[in-house]
Amino acid sequence: MLKEVIDLQTNAVTKLVNLLPTKEELTFKAPTGSGKTYMMADFMNRIIENDKDVVFLVSTLSKGDLATQNYEKFIEYSKSGKFTNLKPYLINTEIFSEERLYIPTDYNVYLLPRDLYKKGAKLMQGPMGNFLLNLTLDKDFRGLGKHIFLIKDECHVATNNLDSLPKKTFEKIINFSATPKLNRGQIPDVEITDAEAVNAKLIKRIEIGDDNASIGDAICKFEEIKTEYQNLLGINPCLIIQISNKDKADDELKNKIMPELNKAEHQDLKYMVIVNNPKQCDTNDAIKNKNLPIEKWRDYAKSSTIDIIIFKMVISEGWDIPRACMLYQVRDTQSEQLDEQVMGRVRRNPRLLDFEKLNSEAQELATTAWIWGIVPKDKRKMFNVKLFDEPSDITNNIRLYTTKLLPLSKKKDFDIVKFIKNQPTSVTHSSIFSLYRKLYRADEDVKLMCYQYADSYKKWFEFNENINKIINENNQYICDYTKSMKINSDENGNPITVSFPNNSMYVDNGNNKHIGSWVWKRQDGNDNFSFDSEAESAWAEILKDLCSDDNPQTGERIIKRVVVGKKNPKAGAMDMFGNVEPEKLNSEIKYLWGKNYIINSEIKYEYYLNGLHLSYPDFIMEDSYGRIHIFEVKSVNKSNDNVIDEEEYDKKILALKNCYKRASFLTKHIFYLPVLVGENWQITQFFDGKESILTKSQFKDFLLTNN
Repeated sequence: MLKEVIDLQTNAVTKLVNLLPTKEELTFKAPTGSGKTYMMADFMNRIIENDKDVVFLVSTLSKGDLATQNYEKFIEYSKSGKFTNLKPYLINTEIFSEERLYIPTDYNVYLLPRDLYKKGAKLMQGPMGNFLLNLTLDKDFRGLGKHIFLIKDECHVATNNLDSLPKKTFEKIINFSATPKLNRGQIPDVEITDAEAVNAKLIKRIEIGDDNASIGDAICKFEEIKTEYQNLLGINPCLIIQISNKDKADDELKNKIMPELNKAEHQDLKYMVIVNNPKQCDTNDAIKNKNLPIEKWRDYAKSSTIDIIIFKMVISEGWDIPRACMLYQVRDTQSEQLDEQVMGRVRRNPRLLDFEKLNSEAQELATTAWIWGIVPKDKRKMFNVKLFDEPSDITNNIRLYTTKLLPLSKKKDFDIVKFIKNQPTSVTHSSIFSLYRKLYRADEDVKLMCYQYADSYKKWFEFNENINKIINENNQYICDYTKSMKINSDENGNPITVSFPNNSMYVDNGNNKHIGSWVWKRQDGNDNFSFDSEAESAWAEILKDLCSDDNPQTGERIIKRVVVGKKNPKAGAMDMFGNVEPEKLNSEIKYLWGKNYIINSEIKYEYYLNGLHLSYPDFIMEDSYGRIHIFEVKSVNKSNDNVIDEEEYDKKILALKNCYKRASFLTKHIFYLPVLVGENWQITQFFDGKESILTKSQFKDFLLTNN
């Protein structure tokens, strides 16, 4: 699995754990398909490790079998050794007897399906309250003295019955959802954004289909993609078609969908119809018995033989099929939460575990989802961008070095065998369980060092008895960038250069600006681009203005320009009038600067701040002298929608400064931290390992000279 995925999930859980003591109710937001169940398990495991008296009640607030699915996942994580503190129990109808409700109390994670605590259910008629009281009652009163933390999975679904219980029942409430309800106070405290998940290759980016595309257009596109999926990924993909949930469903199925599927050119496709009534479910695949319950139809739909799944709302939540890559919505919905959940069905990365082994073409395919129909407003704000017509015109002209941090195991004069041998022998020995927990919490590089060293149980214990010292030694080494930071190189040790990705995307945040001079163009032809903040937008205006300013020293514009356009196959030849054919046809001038859109970007720099992180600078520019300038724009201006944690902000700024200072020495690129303070810019420059503070005018003067 990609390191970016591991870091993204681990850091999000760490933030949630650290915030837990500060609030009684927390909300965790992450896109559907980003591993929410895994992160939930990690969170519970860490809390229980530190407090054995904590019990989690996980209320699965969606329809379907989500409680059972979560339970099975928690069991899997516990048995595999990932989250060994978890002892899950599924509350189900089998626990009911004629006289009473029996729920065993020797577990620490209880999963409660929604159907068991709906209005009028037996569980809500006293037994649930008694069970919770028994857990929380002080031991002096023959209770268990436990602290109950309530996790509301899919918290956007209303839970009136649970909410009616006394608030003191639950010491903490943690909301999990891709679409929390802001009007119910579920404002995210920790969030994995859509862009972060896409960039880490955790979920797919969305390519929105034409609003005028028919179901036939979608099926033809699927036929095309199906061949590519099979050849490049070794997977049979799936197209999901969502129909209306009420009266329109029969008409849509009969008059829109089936006529297309019955065409001769689509006879190779296997389809399945799943609706609320199992007797109306159908498939053209060869199965012996079609009298199946809904659950069996759902399971059968996951079969790799089914190409197209047609469904109502019945499988919108709690249903995973990673090979699904396309969604066509026929129905009209007013629920953005529902749309988000349905879209999540086609956004899971089908090759997440071995993604790094795929070639670039296969990686692009595995991380793209095609969606037609009703798309939530925030997703419609996504715009695909690409470099101008001949990407090599840009990427051959602007090349950058990037850096990474090497772990202690890569230090030339470090020998783990000697290090452990020189440590004093421990008088007392920890249990294997406590040692394993320490190893689990360590960085991936420390774990790898353990696996390489420990070829026996004895060595495993030796390593982990000294793991705190090894972690400390590793952290000290990584934080000394003069030793740990290196330029990214290939397997032969040759430095690698990177450039802008050929294709990327961005979310329209409202800070818009018309830019026609840089390396990017929107795929819809519009030259209006959005930036992440007002500070970014203001800095983009500064760089844009440089495209029209001349450098008197070079006779060129301050920013280097290139000719882009279609190549002329007759370039260099003379026409009938003796004129030399131009190299480019339909060419135009562009300037080598642009936003570093992080989707698919390789322009990134590794730094350390309580763990390894990646910095994707905001803008990249090449000047008329051929120097590379790299900008990470910040602002200290506060606004209603941007509350700054000053302590965290200062720590991050310091970490970035240390990173850019050393990176500027190694790469010979020039790094900047322009910070907007009120209406003025304070620009920190890192040039050849030296740090300077510039004003806006001093920055422009620097660009005019070749220092």
